[in-house]
Amino acid sequence: MQDNRPSDLARTSFAAADASGSGPTPTAGTTDGRALRRSLRLLAVALIGAAIAASADAQTASTAAASVPGETPELRVAALVIPPFVMEQNGSLSGFSIELWDAIAARLKLKTRYQILPDAITLEEAMRSKRADLTVVPVVITSARDAVFDFSFPIMQAGLRIMLRATGERARTAGPLWELLGLLFSRTTLVWLGIALLLVLIPAHLVWLLERRHDGIISHRSYFPGIFEAIYWALSTLATQAETMPRQWVARTLAIFWMFAGVVFVAFYTAQLTTTLTVERIRGAIEGPGDLPGKRVATLTGSTAADYLRDHYAQVQGFSTPDQMFTALLEKKAAAVLFSEPALLYYATHEGKGRVTMVGSPFNSAPIAFMMQLDSPLRRPIDLALLALRENGTYQQLYDKWFGGP
Repeated sequence: MQDNRPSDLARTSFAAADASGSGPTPTAGTTDGRALRRSLRLLAVALIGAAIAASADAQTASTAAASVPGETPELRVAALVIPPFVMEQNGSLSGFSIELWDAIAARLKLKTRYQILPDAITLEEAMRSKRADLTVVPVVITSARDAVFDFSFPIMQAGLRIMLRATGERARTAGPLWELLGLLFSRTTLVWLGIALLLVLIPAHLVWLLERRHDGIISHRSYFPGIFEAIYWALSTLATQAETMPRQWVARTLAIFWMFAGVVFVAFYTAQLTTTLTVERIRGAIEGPGDLPGKRVATLTGSTAADYLRDHYAQVQGFSTPDQMFTALLEKKAAAVLFSEPALLYYATHEGKGRVTMVGSPFNSAPIAFMMQLDSPLRRPIDLALLALRENGTYQQLYDKWFGGP
């Protein structure tokens, strides 16, 4: 044990200081010398006290470390329930990520305390506040995340994929009558009807004003019912061709112009109607990411899939868990689901078999890995353990078990 008593040199310094400080007649010089010696004495005492305290702290730390010799460190590992990576049943955890991490922890002789969190946002907050040491559910490596966290070697590449209900988005449940009514009362049709109404009322009033005074095609001089005769003439001219021509020359000029305007109007309306019918027929068909803008798409809140949907002007429906996301699709509250392909494929071949279907190819492929605190001393050992598990075949066995082969 370290001797914390003052050294002989210190005692000698104090004695010399006391001896030199005594004198029969204090003068200005001796007074200054005495003050200096007193300051030196206090400084020496302070340095010795600091040395004693440091020695005590070191001994305490050594004692604490020695009191638990060989104890395995316990890590706080955050996770989300996302099959097949993390699955929870009857209080026990399983899944590809769980078994892969258990194999890594066994090689590194680490203890694990799992923390199941409700959503991705809560998981990232737990990491930022250092309430968790690492995440066992694979996280997509992005530049923003890499700036504040460390990542292990990627455990796989995963892209985004689109899932639909098994009946297909193009299946039409409404009958022909409902389709026709929907078309007639669509926004496009109502806009064109409003334009037609203006194009009928304006020339109808002009013809009524001109023809009612010259024994023309308007037989009634009063506004009612004379205006109705003028509206009928304007409407028939717009839709087909005028049955009778006005007698007043200004009205005839207007009629000729109106017949030309009617041909142009009908042509434009026919083209618009054809376009609307085509869009109505294919509306809802989702074949790939280019069809997602404007659609209601379900995904997990805080995921990279949610960021993609917002960037591409889709109607994002965020959920905390995959079960909520899939339920929204099956209950027709969402037109599609966009999420990591491995998770969607697992659901499509298990709980969702026969009820959902995958469309298109995976896109926005990115590496996914275990996320840990920045500058974590665990990163290098975890990377080495991952390489060893790949080399001895353990990784491939787990991959085949949960994903059915590469």
